[in-house]
Amino acid sequence: MPIAFDSLAALLDHGFDTVIDVRSPSEYAEDHIPGAINLPVLSDQERAEVGTVYKQVSAFNARRIGAALVARNAAAHIAGPLAENDGSWRPLVYCWRGGQRSGSFTMILQQVGWRAEVIAGGYQTFRRLVHRALYDDTLPHKVILLDGYTGTAKTDILSRLPARGVQVIDLEGLARHRGSLLGEMASDQPSQRAFETALATALMRLDPARPVVLEAESNKIGQRNIPPALWAPMRAAPRIEVSAPLAARAAYLTQTYADIIADPERLAARLAPLKAHRGAETVGQWLALLDAGEIEQLAARLMQDHYDPSYAKSRAAHAPVTVGSVELPALGPADLDRAADRVADIVRSL
Repeated sequence: MPIAFDSLAALLDHGFDTVIDVRSPSEYAEDHIPGAINLPVLSDQERAEVGTVYKQVSAFNARRIGAALVARNAAAHIAGPLAENDGSWRPLVYCWRGGQRSGSFTMILQQVGWRAEVIAGGYQTFRRLVHRALYDDTLPHKVILLDGYTGTAKTDILSRLPARGVQVIDLEGLARHRGSLLGEMASDQPSQRAFETALATALMRLDPARPVVLEAESNKIGQRNIPPALWAPMRAAPRIEVSAPLAARAAYLTQTYADIIADPERLAARLAPLKAHRGAETVGQWLALLDAGEIEQLAARLMQDHYDPSYAKSRAAHAPVTVGSVELPALGPADLDRAADRVADIVRSL
């Protein structure tokens, strides 16, 4: 009988040896239960072919063809990646809705002698639990934001806090985006669903009795939206303000965005749309600095002309409460360590 999970915490703490996602590779790539391995019983092409037969011929023919494909693919998995598992192995299997794909594969595993079980409702059950946690429930954690102008190394400071006993969530890391106009990373962003899965999982691992520190963000990181259960407390959260001189920030950004700087054409293409906001003359001055290779000057001008005014406008609109400040003369490793010490002290005092 399929196993029913009534909470995300219960599903993530399932207790099985392995979670197996038998959906097609594209379904798995969009989102999956954390830690699940993908052993598709139908490839993307096979799934499409079975669906076509179902619509154009008959359900019986589709099931017959699908059963043969599932059996063949299951045999390959048993002889391949599952071959080393002994008789005590306990896998937990799911497909899209806990139906024929997971049921068929689980039955075959059980016939081998493995103690396989199916997730009732499949991936759709998991997705409902994630959605409930991020869209319907109230977040129990106290949220504190690390705030400051662009280039004040907030992400690097955040990464140092767990070693000092402070709970954090790195939203930019989960979204694979640095949260600004030039924030694209080498790898593509996850799907919205995969971002939400990573976020909900990170929240479940935290102690709700202790504060959690996040970097101040807009409600959208690249193309990924921060769900309302987190966005509401972020908007109301107290902030720790980080500041540093413009020259230090420019030098830091030059290092941090080295991947973008290495491709001047890509950088110029990202800056060009800002003519509508900052004017053709200002953007032309930026592009001239880029052409001349004056990257630190370009970084300083971008902050003076674009990032800092945008930040000041947003801050004035929200009127956040500041509970502490960290002033940095420079942004070297030792400076960031001291900043992390200071932030940790502030968090513990709240």
